[in-house]
Amino acid sequence: MKKIAAIVPYTFLPGQSGGQKLITGFYDALGKETELHLIGTPENDETLATTYQLQKLLNASRLRYADVFSFFRIRSYLLQHKIEWLFIEHPYLGWLAWLLKKATGVKLVIHTHNIEHQRFRSIGKWWWPLLKAYERWVLKKADLVFCITEEDRLGFINKLSIKEEKCFVIPYGIPRQSPPSDKEPTKRSVCEELNISTDTKFLFFNGVLNYQPNTEALDVILQYINPLLLTSGLNYKILVAGKNLPAAYDELKPWNDQHVLYLGFVNDIDRYTKAADVLLNPVQSGGGVKTKMIEALSLNTSVISTETGAAGVTKEVCGEKLIVIADNDWNAFASAVVSSADRTATIPAVFYRTFSWRNIAEKVLNLL
Repeated sequence: MKKIAAIVPYTFLPGQSGGQKLITGFYDALGKETELHLIGTPENDETLATTYQLQKLLNASRLRYADVFSFFRIRSYLLQHKIEWLFIEHPYLGWLAWLLKKATGVKLVIHTHNIEHQRFRSIGKWWWPLLKAYERWVLKKADLVFCITEEDRLGFINKLSIKEEKCFVIPYGIPRQSPPSDKEPTKRSVCEELNISTDTKFLFFNGVLNYQPNTEALDVILQYINPLLLTSGLNYKILVAGKNLPAAYDELKPWNDQHVLYLGFVNDIDRYTKAADVLLNPVQSGGGVKTKMIEALSLNTSVISTETGAAGVTKEVCGEKLIVIADNDWNAFASAVVSSADRTATIPAVFYRTFSWRNIAEKVLNLL
């Protein structure tokens, strides 16, 4: 049995955002198959760590990204438990992981969520070239690099000169093995809660709403897609969920009479995703796979996405449940929403085989 440790540099328990859910799902599945130790920050809820040991060896302060003293704490822990492989989430603590590799002899895996410098470039950060140089250095020091999408893998190989033989696609996964059987009852329950007729088509959008790619996508929905839907004759309601909606949007009250409703932050996001007829994903920037899209498809909810938003998801395994529209073609996007609202297709079984966390964990252990 392999002995693995992983460094996660921020709070991930409980998993709420897409990145946090990726970490919780990935390591929960991996911990069921091997000896696993997660090294994290003090704010994590250790009662949720059920398949691995959680050690709070990182500081809560932002200074943890430059905390040289964490090296000594983690080195001792790795040696004590005879760890063979060290994973780090993102490249940011690559300097620390490299020192630990040198000091303990562990093999190093960088588990990436995006091509980080490209993500920050896409949202206009001037310092992205500095991050690019650091990211390249970190990835070159790794024994293996796990990427969420094939696009990211090719980007690392072709743009950062990372060796092809050490880059592998390890996708965002799902716990489900088949479509849910309670989709219709869930929709009726949500309709009753919101006092909406059950024949209303639910169009859903969610995310951390002060994150620029999500804010831009919300603007597209309000300014371009919804005005087109208003003239379509479709009986619909756009439900928006997520925390940190900027105050300028006034909780979307100005759009309430235009079939738009803001739910705020909801604890059980899967309930609303399952109830939805269509997930809207008009994302045009940012990087990596859009985890909410994979989660929606796993719940047998149709997804209409831009090409940028659909990066990392092979359309062939999604059947008719995923429709991809060219970026900025909002007329085609709105038309696809209307035509998909009554679609009764079911997500195919190959989707679950591709994205099952259990299958992903087996692939990882085979690579190690």
